[in-house]
Amino acid sequence: MKSRPTSQTMKPATAAKKLNVYLGATPAEFQEGVVSRDELNALQTDPPEWLRELRRNGPHPRQVVAARLRISIGGLTRAGITDPLTTEQINELKERDPEWLQQERATQAEVKREAARIKDKAEQKAEAARLREQRK
Repeated sequence: MKSRPTSQTMKPATAAKKLNVYLGATPAEFQEGVVSRDELNALQTDPPEWLRELRRNGPHPRQVVAARLRISIGGLTRAGITDPLTTEQINELKERDPEWLQQERATQAEVKREAARIKDKAEQKAEAARLREQRK
C-alpha cells in the first residue's frame, strides 16, 4: 500500500519570516492558518497585492529594517528600536542620519571587513595546504 506524501506545513510566523514580512501586518486568514510549502512557493513566485504592499511599505520586521538601514539587528536594539518600522519611517531615519546610525553603520562595515579578512586568510591557508599536498 502506497501512501501519498503529505505536504509540509509551517506556522504562520515561520512563513512570514521566510517571506520577510511582519506577521502582525498580514491578513487574519494568513495569521490563523497553516501554510504549506506549495502555498509558500506560490506566495513567493506570484505574491498577492497584500504581500506586495507589505514588502513595499511595511511595517517591516527587524531583519528587514536592519538590512535597509545597513546595520545589525543588535544595532537596532542598542538604538532602542524594538517595534517594526514602515518604509517611510526607515527613509526618515536615513535622511536624518543620526549619530547612532552612523556609528552602527561603521560598526557593521568593520564587522564585514573583518569577516572578509578571516575568509581570505582561511582561503590562503587552504590554498597553501593544497599546494603542499600537490608537491608530495
